[in-house]
Order: sequence, then C-alpha cells, then structure tokens
Amino acid sequence: MHPNHLKYLRCPKTGQTLCLQDECLENDKVKSGTLTSPSGETYPIVDFIPRFVDSDNYSENFGFEWKLHSRTQYDDDAGHKMSEERIFEVSGWERDLSGQVLLEAGSGSGRFTEHLLKTGAMVVSFDYSQAVEPNYASNGQHPNLLLVQGNIYEMPFEKAFFDKVFCFGVLQHTPDPETSFKSLVRMMKPGAKLATDIYLKTIKRYYLNTRYWVRPFTRNMESKKLYDRCVAYINFMWPLAKLIRRIPKIGEALNWRLLIADYSKQMPHADDATLKEWAYLDTFDMLSPAFDIPQSPKTYTRWHEEEGLKDVNVRLGPNGVVASAKSPE
Repeated sequence: MHPNHLKYLRCPKTGQTLCLQDECLENDKVKSGTLTSPSGETYPIVDFIPRFVDSDNYSENFGFEWKLHSRTQYDDDAGHKMSEERIFEVSGWERDLSGQVLLEAGSGSGRFTEHLLKTGAMVVSFDYSQAVEPNYASNGQHPNLLLVQGNIYEMPFEKAFFDKVFCFGVLQHTPDPETSFKSLVRMMKPGAKLATDIYLKTIKRYYLNTRYWVRPFTRNMESKKLYDRCVAYINFMWPLAKLIRRIPKIGEALNWRLLIADYSKQMPHADDATLKEWAYLDTFDMLSPAFDIPQSPKTYTRWHEEEGLKDVNVRLGPNGVVASAKSPE
C-alpha cells in the first residue's frame, strides 16, 4: 500500500480510523508495518498488503488455485476479452470512471482488477484468501490500487463511501450469501452503482448437476491432493472430451456434466494447451470450495428489493444470475 491509502482504511471491528506504525518503506510503498486503531486493535502489513484476517480460513482452496494459476484467466494471457466484456456487459458502467472510488469485493488473482484499474478509478480491492498475493504481483504497481486481505462481513473500509461496488464470482462461495450481499450494499454512497453475480439455482443447474453430487466427497479434501486428482482425471479424459465437444448442441454441456470444464465455445481460437489449463483450474474450482450456494433469479431480485435499491436489473448471464442496481440518491 501507499502511505496515502491509509485514508481509505478503517478498523473492521470498530469503524475507527487507523494509524500506521513501525512502517518499512520500499519504493515509496509500505512493505511492512502495523495498523493500529485508537482502541488498541492492531493489524499487520505483510509484503505490501494490509492483513485483516488470519490466512488459515475457509477460502484456503482459492489461495492455492490462484497462486498456481495466477495468470490463467487474464485476458491478454488467454488471448480473449472475456473478463473485460463481462464487467461492462453486466454493470452497464461507462469505461471512464476517473475521480471515482470503486470497491472490488473478492478479487481473486486480479483478472477483473486489471480492467477496473483501466477505468481511471481508485480501486480498493480485497479478498479473503491469499489470492491477494498473485493479484499484487500482477497489479500491485498501479498507483490507484489499494489491495488488502479482508472479510466481506467485516470490511475494513468506511461505510456508504464508494461510488461503485463490484463483486463477481464470490457470493456463492461465502457462508451466508444473502448477508454477504447486504454487506456490499452498506458500502454504497447515495447514488452509487452495484454490479454482482451469483451461481444459478434451477433443477438442471443444481439438482441435476453432477458437481453437486461429487462435492460432498471433495470439498474438505486437501487442496494439493484434490488438484492432482483433477489434473490426472483431465489428462485421462481429454482425448474423449475433444470428441464429445464435437457433438452438435450438447457436446460442451456433456463435458461439463463429466466434470471436464470445457471452454472451447467461449474461446474458439484457444489452443489445446490453453483449454486444458482452464480445465485443470475450473474443474478444481468446481469441486474444492467449502461453500457453493447458488440462488434463483427470484430470490436474488428479492434481496435487491429488500435493500431498497433502484434500477434493479436481475437476469441470466454467462456465470449464472447477474445484476446491476443503484442506491437511492
């Protein structure tokens, strides 16, 4: 973090402002130090990242996968614009957000962080897992990024402060998605805009989805052990998967039912090695999270309405249910 980013941070327990102590600077950034509140709470800065949670938590699998696949889903590395297009198609936001402060909840390795920074906004981003470290490696040199490790239920920021709030690929993986969603709304200033998504719950996408049949046996497995098994399974099934995807209309869906993450349609120009790398990552991502709690569009709409949000637009999207909304002026 930069020393002038201290103004964006608050004690997650008390909401008090924090002061910086025992700091060690490197290239004008705080590499290490301690954040202290007036009531005595302390939080360390480790490797340029303020840490407001213990590293050992339910999101360990995400830290594991994003350290291993730190650049796999970045648009430039994969040769597409999936991340960039997903941001602006769902949010409807303008691409120039200069002068605004944007909150990104659940950054992962930073595939969306990269594009949010290109808007010119000040991006305050956090993740519960150690994925903040590969994100920092990719985006940490940007002067408009404050990246912290924090908890969506106790965010270390001032409430009702942000012009934009962004949260993709996160809510379904928290213990209580509804409370997580409402925590995001608390961060919006009057007139702020919100863009979120969550996995879709339907008979086909949930009850008949083989991932949810297998997850009870895999979600508590040690991450490296599960990842190695996913890699071995993908390698064994890959020749068959390439044949199955040729079946008109249903080929790709059959591969997903076989727990082979198949992105051949979304990335038609990707080479075989890239598609296989995405399959390793996303098959592990399907089976490893401690929580995977999808929602119906009706329920998701109700959450927005109960929070008094305006211009609510809940609809189906590429990753499940997507939504954009605005807080009252």
